Amino acid sequence: MPALCRDCLMRFETGRRCPACRSPRVVAHPELFALSIAHMDCDAFYASVEKRDNPDLAGKPLIIGGGRRGVVSTACYIARIKGVRSAMPMFQALKLCPEAVVLKGRMEVYAAVSREVRALMEELTPAVEPLSLDEAFLDLTGTERLHGAPPAVMLARLTRRMKSEIGITGSIGLSHNKFLAKVASDLDKPHGFAVIGAAETEAFLKQKPVRMIWGIGPAAQASLDSAGIRSFADLRRWERDALVARFGSMGERLWHLARGRDARRVIRNAPVKSISNETTFAEDTADADILDGHIWRLAEKVADRAKAKGQAGRVVTLKLKRANHRILTRQSQLPDATQIADRIYRTARDLFDIVGDQGPYRLLGVGLSHLTGAETADRAGDLLDPNAQRRADAERATDAIRGRYGPGAILKGRSLR
Repeated sequence: MPALCRDCLMRFETGRRCPACRSPRVVAHPELFALSIAHMDCDAFYASVEKRDNPDLAGKPLIIGGGRRGVVSTACYIARIKGVRSAMPMFQALKLCPEAVVLKGRMEVYAAVSREVRALMEELTPAVEPLSLDEAFLDLTGTERLHGAPPAVMLARLTRRMKSEIGITGSIGLSHNKFLAKVASDLDKPHGFAVIGAAETEAFLKQKPVRMIWGIGPAAQASLDSAGIRSFADLRRWERDALVARFGSMGERLWHLARGRDARRVIRNAPVKSISNETTFAEDTADADILDGHIWRLAEKVADRAKAKGQAGRVVTLKLKRANHRILTRQSQLPDATQIADRIYRTARDLFDIVGDQGPYRLLGVGLSHLTGAETADRAGDLLDPNAQRRADAERATDAIRGRYGPGAILKGRSLR
């Protein structure tokens, strides 16, 4: 069986240790050198960067998050052993692991490290599709002739370079499509390398839970449970038409994934689908004035990001999390795309007026989706608000002043609430 040493990159026949360097870090699989679709996932990315930059944190449980009232962004593997997970409320995480060190995230640092990792990936193939700062799909089809080595070798070399040159580790999933590559990257973490071949796909999936499908959240899982679908074996018993009738377009996707089929290509620079920002409060609040100030600040941040990317969106979303962690979301579709903070704010504020009395709230978020280029944004005007164009012009003038003198050069009164 083909085998690869992940430390010295020697290729050999199956063995428990590398015959050259005696390393036990060996990956072996019948299709190891024939597969070319990969998913790379950095291990506990934010926490790993913090431990790299502060060696005193080595061996300590570390949580990256927003204080006791926020949620966990990421946790190192020591904290995960205690049960801490991403998106867990911070108070719950600290009950599970009271000795944890808690740090606020340094997004600008993580983004810089992400760019370093991305540069290493792009040395292997131009077909890199980032999913977030810490994970990406890669398609290395046809690159063996260029590099003089099959994709598996180049992927092992990638993670070796990540560790030696950047100081973080990553886990590789290698398969024949994106769905299975992402599944594989979770099988051997941290600093792992897992393979799912075409020949074993159906047998591998048969008894696995359907919740391992990317995008199956609590609501979708509840719908599947009510239909008696908990494993891939359950899913395969359904006819294609029956799945579509029961679950709509998701049913079509489920029918294919039940058989390990995924025709999606790895797309370089896949378009961003939404821009959003949210904040978690130090204390739950139902104060409309305080919440109004947060809506404005979040709308302004979303608008700034849209302007920086040259994008605009037609759908504004308001997200509210109650004290019991139940989430309310409301959306409004505009007649044309916008990137103007004032317009995003007023739309989000109108949505808040519909549900705002259901507080108190612990989190508030504002988002912009159905994105397009900004060339035709904010052209339609608003017949019901003749002053809208004047405010938009004033905002663009304010942007120009801030661009020259800094973001604090001009502030709106409502942003001080």
